[in-house]
Amino acid sequence: MKVLIAGMDGYLGWTLSMYLTNRGHKVVGVDNFSRRKNVKEIGSWSATPIRNMDERTKAFKEVHGKNIEFYEGDLREYHFVRGIIKKYKPDTIVHFGEQPCAPYSMIDVDHALFTMTNNIVGTMNILYAMHQVSPHTHLLKLGTMGEYGTPNIDIPEGFFEIEYKGRKDKLPFPRQAGSWYHQTKVHDTDNIMFACKIWDLRSTDIMQGVVYGTRTDDMIDERLLTRFDFDEVWGTALNRFCAQAIIGHPLTPYGLGEQKRGFLALRDSMQCLTIATENPPDKGEYRVFNQFDETYTINELAETVQKVGKKLGYDVGIQHPENPRVEAEKHYYNPHHEKLYKLGFKPVHPLEKELKIMFKDLEKFKDRILAKKERIMPTVYWRK
Repeated sequence: MKVLIAGMDGYLGWTLSMYLTNRGHKVVGVDNFSRRKNVKEIGSWSATPIRNMDERTKAFKEVHGKNIEFYEGDLREYHFVRGIIKKYKPDTIVHFGEQPCAPYSMIDVDHALFTMTNNIVGTMNILYAMHQVSPHTHLLKLGTMGEYGTPNIDIPEGFFEIEYKGRKDKLPFPRQAGSWYHQTKVHDTDNIMFACKIWDLRSTDIMQGVVYGTRTDDMIDERLLTRFDFDEVWGTALNRFCAQAIIGHPLTPYGLGEQKRGFLALRDSMQCLTIATENPPDKGEYRVFNQFDETYTINELAETVQKVGKKLGYDVGIQHPENPRVEAEKHYYNPHHEKLYKLGFKPVHPLEKELKIMFKDLEKFKDRILAKKERIMPTVYWRK
């Protein structure tokens, strides 16, 4: 298959590029490197030193003997998007090319507007280009479980059946976004669903849980490592906790720490995304996959990191700073996730096993984490 990966320079994008190429697919990537710029802007960097794209692709060729093509460009520029899709007419576009961070979107009006325009415009450009020059292409779009919020009922995979005043229908499950970033994902969902209906496009909307991990088996050379963010803006909870443990900083579940979410190892995420890529939907079909393995409270994550760390010689405490977000701290949470399993997904990387790998990898880059330790505690508050 020919696969175009938008956002190839990111945490998931670079990892999936290698994974799919090593499975025999032809991969072409695009990126404008905004993630690197945006992380630098808030005074942080990746714990893992990441090479520039030219060095990455050359190292991949040297180590694995295969080619990955790359083009620098901005998804907000329609002529660039249309041109690259027209040139390659990919079987699948994997769309990671968005600003992916809730705290970044909540800094101020400028960051909120950047998130809105970057994400929604980029997705619209892809949809229009698919319609005009490559209508057979399957759009595999990265959404987020955060679109659903934390309703007091089970969360289905995208759609649910409802009865109201004696009549029944199957409708999209209501979205309850928790940040301006999550709002852009909700807008994307609506726009993609509409495009599939009017243009007979095909799309898979991946409602992804929180992904964690430092590596996959393709990263057998340090030049091939993907990024790993650990600061309070860009670092997700579990990745942040591991980095904190390495430098002896208390782990920081926000507020009560009873917020519950779905989590998935980076290695297993690659399996899920590959299954979705290799099993496209029918023409005109819009489908939703909830992508995660297990659900944990943030306290459970911190306690597991503390336990694994202690076995490895890291003795760290847990403290609860004020929650900078506006969210339910105690809530019901039971999302369904059957579709990927029916297509063959078998998670093989349990949490504690993966944490041991993460500790080992991050120890090598302890000095890089220490150099930015002042960026660990929260400074971005939703109500400001």
